Amino acid sequence: MLATAVTPAAEVADAADAAITTDNEPDASAAGTVLLTRNGGVATLTLSHPGKLNALNVAMWLTLRHMLDDLSDDDSLRCVLLRGADGNFAAGADISEFPDQRGDLKSLMHYHDAILAPALQAVAQCKHPTVAAIQGVCVGGGLEIAAHCDLRIAARSSRLGVPINRLGFSMAPGEMQGLLALVGRAVTLELLLEGRLLDADEAYAKGLLTRVVDDQALVAEAQRCVDRIAVGAPLAARINKDTVRRLSPEPAPLTEAERLACFAYWDSADHVEGVTAFLAGRKPVFSGR
Repeated sequence: MLATAVTPAAEVADAADAAITTDNEPDASAAGTVLLTRNGGVATLTLSHPGKLNALNVAMWLTLRHMLDDLSDDDSLRCVLLRGADGNFAAGADISEFPDQRGDLKSLMHYHDAILAPALQAVAQCKHPTVAAIQGVCVGGGLEIAAHCDLRIAARSSRLGVPINRLGFSMAPGEMQGLLALVGRAVTLELLLEGRLLDADEAYAKGLLTRVVDDQALVAEAQRCVDRIAVGAPLAARINKDTVRRLSPEPAPLTEAERLACFAYWDSADHVEGVTAFLAGRKPVFSGR
């Protein structure tokens, strides 16, 4: 189910920083994918992008959405486990695609509104209970995926955050909604404004995680969690999910002007600098323009 090798804490921290400050060159033949395995009533989705800390490219976002939609329609399932390959959860979106996928305002909004947001909605609206098993790096879009799951179990050496302030852009509303609902205004702003990576214990204290276990215990604890869900009554679990969703407050939809304002950074010098610096493997120098 989960890789037994766990990245040491120091290496995880370095890798997380690398994910947002340098362009880690992957094997040219390695392509990102989402793997699906099934064991009885439990489906496991594994994010895999070798050489890029499982950063999600467009194909992976679309695959994740379609897989979750299909799994949600399967009444023989009891639980969906989401995890990452090779000792990390996910380092967010694949920034190397940004120049092609987000090159102008129209494509930028399409990327966030029609690709990322629907994938996260598929996680949130999955009919079956969803569990994120987190180890290593869980940042940006990776954290957004985890935040939209029902439960989050993390290895103690994992690192979590949303360091997009180093890229010169804000979090799109369709991506912020799940994080805001999970941890509230104060923690969401802390993550976005500081861009700081949290260790698992601090993330737990702030409400980002359901529980934290020693690295070597993550596999067993994730298995126990899905086993407890799987032996429960599936109809009751689905009703509980629907009822919690119905009783949870939801903000009024953004107006078109408000939605456009969320992407006002698209042609700013800082956004260009942030992405250019990332792709060049250097630290950005922001001007506020």
